[in-house]
Amino acid sequence: MLKLSHLAETLIPSEIIKLGNEINDKIRNGAKIYNFTIGDFDPSIFPIPQSLEDEIVNAYRNKKTNYPPANGIAPLRDSVANFIKQRLGLDYPSSSFLISGGGRPLIYAAYRSICNEGEKVIYPVPSWNNNHYTHFVSGEHIVVETTAENNFLPTAEELIPHFKDASLLALCSPLNPTGTVFSKDQLSKICEAVLEENKTRTEGQKPLFILYDQIYWTLTYGESVHYNPVSLYPELKEYTIFIDGISKAFCATGVRVGWAFGPSELIDKMKGILSHIGAWSPMAEQFGTALFLKKDADVDTFLSNTKKAIHERLTTIYNGIIQLKNAGYPIDAISPKAAMYLTIRFSFKNKKTRNGLEIKTTEDMTSFLLNNASIAIVPFAAFGANADSEWYRLSVGTCHIEEIPQMLNNLKIAMDQLT
Repeated sequence: MLKLSHLAETLIPSEIIKLGNEINDKIRNGAKIYNFTIGDFDPSIFPIPQSLEDEIVNAYRNKKTNYPPANGIAPLRDSVANFIKQRLGLDYPSSSFLISGGGRPLIYAAYRSICNEGEKVIYPVPSWNNNHYTHFVSGEHIVVETTAENNFLPTAEELIPHFKDASLLALCSPLNPTGTVFSKDQLSKICEAVLEENKTRTEGQKPLFILYDQIYWTLTYGESVHYNPVSLYPELKEYTIFIDGISKAFCATGVRVGWAFGPSELIDKMKGILSHIGAWSPMAEQFGTALFLKKDADVDTFLSNTKKAIHERLTTIYNGIIQLKNAGYPIDAISPKAAMYLTIRFSFKNKKTRNGLEIKTTEDMTSFLLNNASIAIVPFAAFGANADSEWYRLSVGTCHIEEIPQMLNNLKIAMDQLT
């Protein structure tokens, strides 16, 4: 066998891609699958804003096709800084923003800029990809398993025992995979604890940084409110790195325009790393986004319509699941609060079907739902949670709302097979 690097040989493949391959095989063989696995948008249902598309096309026609600056073009950094100040009240100079091809390179650069080999990285599970990024930097995984009682978001009490000597605390709200958000009290207590921890660190000692992924912050529903560390505690400005972008707010996952902002010294180091990787957002997309973000009316209309459409899908599925629960089926869900995800629980492990199939594990449940209800969803185990977790992520970005009743009926028929 070919011998490669320790990183390459120990990297865990994406569990979602593995499930996706099985789904694609079924679709190629003619099966109708309700695929709720991917955190993406079907452009035929959720296209990007027309004015954003027009500005990108115009930029290409104006030959904006050369290399962009390593930190992003100045007009885009200015637009983003104004967008964030206007809508979140966070006042950062444009020099504190770094543009990249989506959020992933920025997260990688933040991990690389902060963490040395063997240093402690604290992250809650379920959460998206923190286990892989920690592996990239050979960090010590400090995994905090969260609970449904706290909407799968960590509490200060769960985190504080791990703060000593830790370099990075990775948080996300609204949270992928759950679609839940920090309450003000929940996040405030964590912020206070980080500030207290950093007071104990001596001059020259690395502080505990917060990586705050808020890529879904525009997608909150009902009484849900998005909170962030720096708005709650301005003193955290020197310790917090934000990850953000247009991917989820404007259904623009393939456009690849993301941004990070935080302490200028750290942003400069991240820029240096990305300049060697070349993970830039394309020039035309940067110019197009810079102009689009200035169009307040277009932005407001798009956000309002998109939120309404996503929330309608989440609520329709949630209500159907609660009806099944009330009818005695082994299913539950958390009411949709944010993002494009619904958190669902299936509790039929250690049951059999009428034809004798035994369901012993979460993997068995996942296969049962796919093969008997034609429903594909992702178990929380794929996001670092315990392999025995009964909780799942359902993503509605590719959901045709008119298909939901049939999907729910399929689910009922499948669970009727359980004894």
